[in-house]
Amino acid sequence: MVVNTAVLYRQALAAVNTAYDRTLLASAKAIGELLEVEGYDDQAQLRAAVPYAALEAFEADNQSRMFYRVSSPAGEMVSGFAELPFWRGQLPSRPPYAALVDFYDDRYRSEDVRVAVLLQPVAGERGRSMAVIQVAETLELRHTLARKILQDTLWRQAVLVGLIALVVVLVVQRTIRPVRRLSARLQARPEGDLTAIEAPGAPRELLPLVEATNGVMLRLQRLLDHQKRFVRDASHQLRTPLAVLKTQVQSALRGDVEPRQALAEINDTVDRATGLANQMLALAKVEQLRHQVGTEVMDLSDVVRSVALDVSPLIADKDLDFDIRTAPAAVRAHAWMLRELARNLLHNAIRHSPAGATLSVRVVADATHAALVVADSGPGVSATLAERLFQPFSAGDVLSGSGLGLAICHEIAQALGGSIELENREEHGWVTGLDATVRLPLALVQNPVE
Repeated sequence: MVVNTAVLYRQALAAVNTAYDRTLLASAKAIGELLEVEGYDDQAQLRAAVPYAALEAFEADNQSRMFYRVSSPAGEMVSGFAELPFWRGQLPSRPPYAALVDFYDDRYRSEDVRVAVLLQPVAGERGRSMAVIQVAETLELRHTLARKILQDTLWRQAVLVGLIALVVVLVVQRTIRPVRRLSARLQARPEGDLTAIEAPGAPRELLPLVEATNGVMLRLQRLLDHQKRFVRDASHQLRTPLAVLKTQVQSALRGDVEPRQALAEINDTVDRATGLANQMLALAKVEQLRHQVGTEVMDLSDVVRSVALDVSPLIADKDLDFDIRTAPAAVRAHAWMLRELARNLLHNAIRHSPAGATLSVRVVADATHAALVVADSGPGVSATLAERLFQPFSAGDVLSGSGLGLAICHEIAQALGGSIELENREEHGWVTGLDATVRLPLALVQNPVE
């Protein structure tokens, strides 16, 4: 509005100047009609008898005053107001009128004036010469008219802006009415209700927000369901080893078994309970990391070799023929996830491989995916058992496992955008082992891992 006001005032003043400059030119021409000359060219003498009444006809009102000066081309005063500065400018190459005229702004008696200068040829029976006629006018009338034009225009613009503001308010109120209804429905929901929002009457622009909100609520519902399942499973699974531990302690206190045997049994129970608690915490941590950022590009082969070195004592205890072959495979993941994935697969393979059998680990990569293959020499799995081994607490051997290892691997693979498969190896119709294959998408990096 400020810029528009300044530009509009300058435009209005320019239009007023164009209109009133005609009056100045007419005044100068009227003065030129009253000039006389004696002599020719350099010897010419100009005479002017210009009464001020000759200018009164061109004054629009009493606000502005007009002054004039008639000079020779050399600047010698002939008639008029001597204090009016002589014109020293140049005529425009394309004057606005069919005359030798120029318009410019100047100051006279400490006032701003608009000046028209006319080069008027003067000829008569007794001579011929050129006169420089200057007519100046104060700017009160011009400024007053420009301000009036500005005020009238601003009033109309103010009314238009007010009308637009009213329309905008009404339209915005009408537009956000569905948002308010949706907000009221959400506030009226009972605590814990994370079902999807249904907004069939919502504006088209609001649908992406509704869909995104439904996505967030779905993830929250999954997180809450996971927490509820974790609490339920923890209370159920830990109750059994704690009850067994209490029974063993009571039996030892009564003296039913030897102290050394009682302590050995208690130690085994504590080890199983500790392993169960660690695996349950690991399963909960997978769900936590699934919703966090901060993954990094890592070489899967380096992680697998590091984990294999950690479990080497277990491999040595069973005298397994261990073979590991890896190729560079850059994947994007949390470091803990990759280590936990490799550790659980190796622990599971070592547990089910008979002593002295073979155990191999391979890491390969193609154009889009990296694959970790752990091949043991165990009894394999049946088709019925394979369908539920990835579910928590679905162990193939309830005496040697908690049923969480493969469930953890399955959750990690899904969190990293990959998959896990179990496949029996057969020779001559007999199962010779189990291949656990995890496929993960390769990371897109500029400098591949060497």
